[in-house]
Amino acid sequence: MHNELQMVEIDCPYCGEIFTTTADCSAGPQEYVEDCWVCCQPILMRLRVDVSGQLEGLEARREND
Repeated sequence: MHNELQMVEIDCPYCGEIFTTTADCSAGPQEYVEDCWVCCQPILMRLRVDVSGQLEGLEARREND
């Protein structure tokens, strides 16, 4: 069985700092906003999950892009 919570490193699209966040794959593919842990800007997270619930990727973009 796979772990539904995955630790993922992302690059902040605002300040460029790398930080680790948790991706919850249990709800399937989703979009949500999370603030950068360094500069506090809102980041749009796009979580990609395959049909079996495995993490395919986490994309981080500026909220208004």
